[in-house]
Parts: sequence; C-alpha cells; structure tokens
Amino acid sequence: MIIGTAGHIDHGKTTLVRALTGVDTDRLPEEKRRGISIELGYAYLHAPDGVSLGFVDVPGHERLLHTMLAGATGIDHALLVVAADDGVMPQTREHLAVVALLGVRDATVAITKADRVDATRIAQVRAEVAALLAPTPLADAPVLAVSATTGEGIDALRTRLLEVAREERAREEGLAFRLAVDRAFTLAGVGTVVTGTVFSGTVRIGDELRLGPGERSVRVRGIHAQNQQAESAHAGQRCALALAGVTKDEAHRGDWVCTPSIALATDRIDVLLTLWPDEAKSLRSGATVHAHLGASDVMASIALLDRDTLAPGETAVAQLVLREKVGAWHGDRGVLRDASATRTVAGVCVLDPFAPVRYRRTPERLRTLAAWAIDERADRVAALLQNAPLGVDAAQVARALSLADAAALPLPVDAVRIGHTAIAQEHLAALEAQIAERLAEFHRTAPDEVGPDARRLKRLAGPRTDDALWRHALDALIARGALVRSGTWLHLPDHAARLNEVEQKLAQKLLPRLADGGFDPPWVRDLAKDTGASEAMVRQTLASLARRGETFQVVKDLYYPLATVERLAALARDCLAQPEGLQAASFRDATGLGRKRAIQLLEFFDRVGYTRRVKDTHLLRPDTSLFGASP
Repeated sequence: MIIGTAGHIDHGKTTLVRALTGVDTDRLPEEKRRGISIELGYAYLHAPDGVSLGFVDVPGHERLLHTMLAGATGIDHALLVVAADDGVMPQTREHLAVVALLGVRDATVAITKADRVDATRIAQVRAEVAALLAPTPLADAPVLAVSATTGEGIDALRTRLLEVAREERAREEGLAFRLAVDRAFTLAGVGTVVTGTVFSGTVRIGDELRLGPGERSVRVRGIHAQNQQAESAHAGQRCALALAGVTKDEAHRGDWVCTPSIALATDRIDVLLTLWPDEAKSLRSGATVHAHLGASDVMASIALLDRDTLAPGETAVAQLVLREKVGAWHGDRGVLRDASATRTVAGVCVLDPFAPVRYRRTPERLRTLAAWAIDERADRVAALLQNAPLGVDAAQVARALSLADAAALPLPVDAVRIGHTAIAQEHLAALEAQIAERLAEFHRTAPDEVGPDARRLKRLAGPRTDDALWRHALDALIARGALVRSGTWLHLPDHAARLNEVEQKLAQKLLPRLADGGFDPPWVRDLAKDTGASEAMVRQTLASLARRGETFQVVKDLYYPLATVERLAALARDCLAQPEGLQAASFRDATGLGRKRAIQLLEFFDRVGYTRRVKDTHLLRPDTSLFGASP
C-alpha cells in the first residue's frame, strides 16, 4: 500500500515517517541544512507477514505544492499530519483539498508533537481536525495523538496502517502496466533508473515498454518494488525500474512508462471537474489553470461543456486544452491550481483522453461523456455503443481504458465487431437502411445514371463511417439482394434497366454509332435520323443503357459509351500529371475538342464523383474507383 503524507510545513511529517520506518527521507544536503523537505522522499516498512507499506513524504511549504502533487497522485492512503502546538494551518487545508480532490477515500490523522502540549490542547486540535474533515469524504478518518520524540502513539499508528494494508483491496483486472515517473537518475553499473507509483498492471524484467508522451521504446533491466529487489512489480507499489534504451536526460518527472499497446499522448482531455467548495467565486469557462495529472504539471485552459460557469462545490463535464502533450487514461484523477499556482481550485477525473476539437458541446457528445462516467466497465462500454450510431473505435476505447488486451473489451452480445470498429446491431441496421434511402434518392435525382460508385455513395450516405464498417454494410446489402453492383456502380435492384425487344434491337444500332463518333458522338436527333427511330424511342433506349452503365449522359441528349468515357478519363489523369494540371484548356488540347465540349466533360466528371473542381482546376478524387482510377 502507498501512503502519502500531507500537512503544513514543520508539522513533523518527515520525523514521523522516520519514527515509523527508521528511514530519514530528507536526502539532499539542503534539506539537512534547513530542516525541511524540498523534494519527494520515500521510505518503506515491511511487516513479518509480508505486508509492505511505501511512504511518500511530501514537502509542506506552499511554494513546493507542485512537488507535493507529483507525489500525491496514485497514493492509496493519506496520512494527514497536524502539529499539536500549531493546529490546523493553511497548508493543512490545501493538502487536504488535494487529497480529497484526488479521490483518496482512506486516511489517518496524526496529531504530532503531543509531548509539547497538555490534554486540553490535544482535545482542541481534535475538534479542529473533526471540523476540517466533516464536509469531506474523509470525515470518519481516525485521529491518533503521537510523539516521535517520546514514541507515544507510534506503535498504535504503525499497527493501524498495517491493518489497513491487510484489508482486501479489489483492483480492476486485465489492465496494462502504467507507472507515473516522479524521479529519474543514473546509478553506476545500472544505468538509467526511473521511480514512481504503479497505477495498474504488472511489469517483469525483460518487458518491452514505452516511455511517453514520446515514442521511445525501453526494456526493463531490473526492478525494485517497495525498496526490495524483485522479478516483478504490480499496481499499488512504489517501484524503481532500471531501463535500457534511454538516457537520464530523456526521462523526466511527469513521463509515463507503460505497455506499448496503451501508450498515448494527448493535449485535449474531457473530464469530470469538481470545484472545491471553499473557492470564493465560480469558475468560468476559458479560465487558465495548472493541470496536475500523474506526476506532470502542465498549463491548460478549461472549456465547460454543459454550462458557462461552475459554482463552488458543483461538478460538471469539461474539456482541458493542454499546452503540452501528456499521458492520461480514463479514471485518472488530477488537480487544478490557479494560473499563478497559489491555490488549489478543482479536481478532475479523466473521462475521455481522445477528446474532440469540434462538436464538443453537442447533445450527442454530452451523452457520450455521460456514458464514459458510468462506474462499471461493461455498462460503460454498452452505453458508449448505444450512443454511437457509427460505432466506436474498439481499439481506441480499450487503450483509453488501459486494457492489456483490446480483444477483452466487454462488448454486449448484440454488438458487431468489424475491424477496429464495434457497433450495436440496431445501429448497423439503421446504417444499411440509410444507404438504401440515399441510393433511392440518388436514383430519383439522376434517373439516367446507373448509380454512384462505393466511395461516392459513402459521401452521400455515411461520410464519417469507418471504411471497414462501410464495406461490411455494403456487402451485407448486396448479399441480401437489397443492393446490386454493376461494374463499379451500385444501384437498387429495380433501377437496373431491362431492355425490351424493341430497345435491344435499337441498342444494337445505337452503340456502334456512339463508339464510331469517338470523343464527339452524335446527338439524339442525329441518331434518330440515322436509325429511323423516333427521338423519344432513342432517348428511352439510351436512358435504359445508362441505367445499365453502358452509356453516360454528359449533357441533355448527348450520350457517351463506357469505353469512350474511360479513354477520356485516362486523358484527364494524364493532364493531372502535367504542370498546368487538369483545366479546360489542357483537357481541350488533349482531346482535340472545342472548349465548350471540354468544359461539359469536365463538369460531367465532377458530377459523377470522378473529379472535383478547385477554382479553375479539376482534381482527381483520391477515393474514386471510377473509369479505371485506383483509389
């Protein structure tokens, strides 16, 4: 169990830890000279029955609160220290705020220097402590009077802490390894060493890990857990890792060492934010703060998502826009201090480390954040799927949840997993229905076209749909016969034209004439004269051929056969490779047509989704598969 000290400067935190463990956590010469803690200190207590306590001794000076915060994150139990002669002091209050906002729910209060005062004063301090803790989750914390000088109460306090450590503590299973780095140094013969609290998972000698927020891979050469050499370390322990593949200058306080599959670096985090009840005024959206997450301290801006101001004691969803990338995972807790770093103002619990830049205040997004806030993992994932019409990135959700194996994401029985995407069956059915509806609408507006290709239909029916999910939906519709693929085009079954006997005979005359016309095929009126058919019958037959994908209407009464369109499309691609690009002039010269006809053909290519116009230039759509193009 990890125990973090908390309390005002010179209230005896370090002396108390030394009395409990026999270890002096003040290791720096400056700390020895001044008699105060400046850096984080560590001590360990090992009971005969194997129970182990790790103490993180933090500085009490207000100017060193950022150091205290680096050590407070990840503790299991708080040891709040209050000197009997001083009583509750300003840093007592702020350290308590930090501990409460970090979600620590177990604490013990030690009234130190009990040998300097009488019983009446001890009673007064007990009353002060009780009043201080009353509005917090630590209201029931036991209070013990101790003296490190005489030894009074030390054995009772040590027994109390060991009893707490022996209590069964359930931790989430299946989580990957994460360690928040609070120190990095070099040891002769060992190399680079990082220390910190293990937040989740297990690490073993030889494991390959990731040092982040960067992308550096490291290997574990040695492990000390709770100050003892070990083959492995697990969540709830203080741990020192000897790492190969990194120098001391490349590892810093605030970094994370974690399993590569969950490594992430983010500068936008959606959180549940609670404003400390003792704040004098409300928090406004847009405020600048110091965000303490893990062992890091990063400047950030707050964007409240469901309101513009937050009153003291209230909780709301918010987005932290960070000025530097950090590691943060769902459920991690942090503390916010004001822009000048003079006071603690709020606590946060990470909901989604992959927060969006846009649409962050929409009702859909707020429902998603409500799903992220659900306590039980399976219910949380089910709610996320229910609120995701296009599914969720299952791998990304697993990474946000620190899951060691993405396949272990607890999906509901009615969910479908397609590649990295997981989607509820009802949403998949709705997507398929929307595809059919958009395709029917396309046929109504462009009855002479056989249909769009898969990429163009995606832009019409599901522009934000994952590619694997899109292909799955199309394949399912085609397999059921609800959709038909003709070449590269998709259409509804009843849109495919079936030529009657008269149309078949006329088509045998029309298609050769269109092909012989090359890049300038005959118009409907000319075809009618040549074949002796009425213009209406020629139009009807050409429209039926267009729905079969054999002809294309470029402008009214002007049809091109497929082979000719493919040759023109190839010339358009050739123009794209030239310095001037695909423009009316370059396409006119390549085809030998007039400028008007060249423009008509280019507009046709834009209309069917083969190209798109940007000012005077036409660009090949990168996702098109029409007319021999490779997406």
